[in-house]
Amino acid sequence: MKFFKNLLRSSENEADSESNDQSKSQSTPKKAESEPVKAPRKKAPQAKPVAKPRVNAKGYFATLELPEALDHAIGELGFSDCTAVQKEVLPHSIDGKDIIAQAQTGTGKTAAFLISIITYHLENPEVEKRKAGTPFALVIAPTRELVMQITQDAEDLAKFCDFSSIAVVGGIDYEKQKNQLKNPIDLVVATPGRLLDFMRSGVVDLSQVETLVIDEADRMLSMGFIPDVKDIIRRMPKKENRQTQLFSATFSDDIKRLASSWTLDPVRIEIEPEKIAVDSVKQEVYLTAADQKITVLYNLIHQEGVGKVMIFVNRRDQTRRVESQLHRYGIDCGLLTGEVPQKKRIQTLDRFKSGELRVLVATDVAGRGIHVDDVTHVVNYNLPEDPEDYVHRIGRTGRAGAKGTSISLACEDDAFMLPSIETLLGVPMVCEQTPANLLTPLPAPTRSAREHKPSPKPRDKRRGR
Repeated sequence: MKFFKNLLRSSENEADSESNDQSKSQSTPKKAESEPVKAPRKKAPQAKPVAKPRVNAKGYFATLELPEALDHAIGELGFSDCTAVQKEVLPHSIDGKDIIAQAQTGTGKTAAFLISIITYHLENPEVEKRKAGTPFALVIAPTRELVMQITQDAEDLAKFCDFSSIAVVGGIDYEKQKNQLKNPIDLVVATPGRLLDFMRSGVVDLSQVETLVIDEADRMLSMGFIPDVKDIIRRMPKKENRQTQLFSATFSDDIKRLASSWTLDPVRIEIEPEKIAVDSVKQEVYLTAADQKITVLYNLIHQEGVGKVMIFVNRRDQTRRVESQLHRYGIDCGLLTGEVPQKKRIQTLDRFKSGELRVLVATDVAGRGIHVDDVTHVVNYNLPEDPEDYVHRIGRTGRAGAKGTSISLACEDDAFMLPSIETLLGVPMVCEQTPANLLTPLPAPTRSAREHKPSPKPRDKRRGR
């Protein structure tokens, strides 16, 4: 697959260094000096398969001839037909090619890059153990929640094989993560700031990274993380000696330039965001006065057929107010904002995934990395100022081929956001009057309003996010 790993994982019984040099020159044919060439992927003997797997992958996944341990895990997870992005990405990423893909969250892209990483690891067993804190694969993502979700997905897919992964994020005990990195690790999934901390202190060594994944590059740019990402990439093998996969929901000129500089002869894949929105998510816009929004939320949550609901609000103070008001009328909600301590955010997400909580109120940054497959409704309490956030919000429902509903509550202030969203989607958004059943007057409150006090800033001044 990559030149660097082919050297490390060559046979222990190879001939002397002269024959090694000859072998390398044969595996990497020369082109013009100005055009670097990657070595072709070299498969080593496959890892020992799982004995008598209970369930095997079905549908398109079964045609990929994946290692048996991975095939078993995919079967147990219930995967069958690939999503559009998986069908486009996997044949190329498994073969070691660089990828530039336009695909938003909820399209199955996480499974696509993780399957290729684990496949390579199993098909190319290492001859020598890497030292502690030296991964062969790195995934960089913009938010803590997304990092935690990717790590959990990696653990699920690697359930039946020897593959280790760790989440590296801020807001969680620094020393605990440092101690975990003292062990050999295959995959690091990280936010940029905390990863740089560990690199600068010598805890993480990226000199042997063979696969780099940059997830949600557009969000990384908007959050100001690109300088950190550039610093990280400078400390790992050059693009000629690694595979790079870059995913982004949208591609501005800046993202296109960065993608070109970080990849070599990439396969370019485009899954249109408007197609995702139209095909899998029913979008509704209700003209709603600002003082009616809590009434509409209450009645919507109690409608038949409404399961898990995510409510997106633009500002932290508004999220606290919405959560408090719904609590007053007997609805238990989870709250996800940047000021909620990380430990509590993880607990809230776990309760939401398990079904203990049906309703989650979140800001865009906190809700960006939430991957819960059975969210039936997304509600935009406010329309976002950035139209790209609208695409990411509705991507919380209608995930991986399922159907979902997005409801936007548009008051006079929100109406100004509609044209830019329509331009991005390429389709008109039809506004309608709020259905009468959603305007049924609220019952008497059953609880007092909850008071939220902003959490004090953590004492950890490191740049981990």
